[in-house]
Amino acid sequence: MMVNDVAGGRLAGYRRALSRRDFRVLWLGSSVSLVGDGMTFVALTWLVLSQPDGVRRLGLLTVCHTLPVFVGGLLAGPVLDRFDKRHVLAVDSVVRGGAMASIPVVSLVGEVPPAMPFVVAAVYGLFKMVPLAGFPAAIPDLVPERDRDAANALESLSFSLSGMIGPALGGVLIAGFGGEAVLAFDALSYALFAVAALTVRRPLVVRRPASVRRPFAVRRPSVVRRPLAPQASPATEPPAEAATEPPLEAVPESARGTLMTLLRDRVLVATTLAFMAFNIAVGMLLVTGPWLAKTQLQGGPQALGLLLAALAAGELAGAAVAGARTPRARPLRAIAGVQLVAAAGFLALLTAPLTITVVTGFLVIGMFSAPMTIWAQSLRMARIPAPLRGRGFAILRTLMQATPPIGAAIVTPLLAADLLGPAALVMTLVAAVPAAVLLSMKH
Repeated sequence: MMVNDVAGGRLAGYRRALSRRDFRVLWLGSSVSLVGDGMTFVALTWLVLSQPDGVRRLGLLTVCHTLPVFVGGLLAGPVLDRFDKRHVLAVDSVVRGGAMASIPVVSLVGEVPPAMPFVVAAVYGLFKMVPLAGFPAAIPDLVPERDRDAANALESLSFSLSGMIGPALGGVLIAGFGGEAVLAFDALSYALFAVAALTVRRPLVVRRPASVRRPFAVRRPSVVRRPLAPQASPATEPPAEAATEPPLEAVPESARGTLMTLLRDRVLVATTLAFMAFNIAVGMLLVTGPWLAKTQLQGGPQALGLLLAALAAGELAGAAVAGARTPRARPLRAIAGVQLVAAAGFLALLTAPLTITVVTGFLVIGMFSAPMTIWAQSLRMARIPAPLRGRGFAILRTLMQATPPIGAAIVTPLLAADLLGPAALVMTLVAAVPAAVLLSMKH
């Protein structure tokens, strides 16, 4: 049924979204950068695994890669709401591109210090929330409401395609040219994303109404209809169409005030908690995948690339269907249902060292985690007031992205003790139990 829906003409939303030049440019630039990032994670992982006691240090790398997201997310939101998102995205690309380039530059003149991959991973994590919050916060200004599922699916598709191409290509290039060459490519991809962001014509900044003074206005849920995007100038595209907007109410200026506003929305709270739990399981998987490639599966870096590519291929297939097909069930039930199926995919780790079944598990996890991400993001876009979108997406995505280090910390001692079975069961329960709770909620 889902395949027939896609084949039956549900791709119109994709065509309409991509017909908007600014969205298309920003999406393409982001996709190129994400390919580099997919290769970089494999490169940094293999550099660390090549060090003495590399398995234990791998957990530290995952923490460095993800924990700074919490700090960076708190800073990214206010910056995205105050300044033009085009400029913020460009600055972020320059900073992180410079960090990635530092390792190949140092390798040209001498040996790379053992601590350097951890520092680069920490810089990446600190600024990671800028595009993660900035891109979805920009979508309502670039795409009409009816095409937001398609636009969100395209963002997910770019993650999936880059995650499928990047790790697989990275594993091959590492074997042939070394990890330093892969990091140099990622630095170049950041430069291309910076150029793409600066060529977007429409200003991506919230304009306050002239009649409103601080604290400025926020819209809360209702049926009132108001224009979403700012008025277009001759150099910009037409507005992204009128969208349903809530009535005006005082907007909190502080991060705490923004958080309290979001906490009053029961649906936002429930979905965020479920995603945080699922990401704990994903954090465990990020450590388990390289460990399996190193100790259980044949192929070394190529096996790691295959696992990550399977995860991304599943995300690609799931995102393609989710963006073209609106779920028939209520949003919370649809999100909970696919999360339960994705949780079952972690059980495939119990079949190691059978590569085919482990790869299938990664594929299932990706295939059913993508729809829950797309549908939940459209739900958030409809519920977060426009002046709070930068901070709102930054806070919510920060909370979700900050939980993988918990999973990394949990699974590292289990893998060091060669306890793969208990690790797989913990991942499954952590991902499944909150989804079951979400499924029981009324909305």
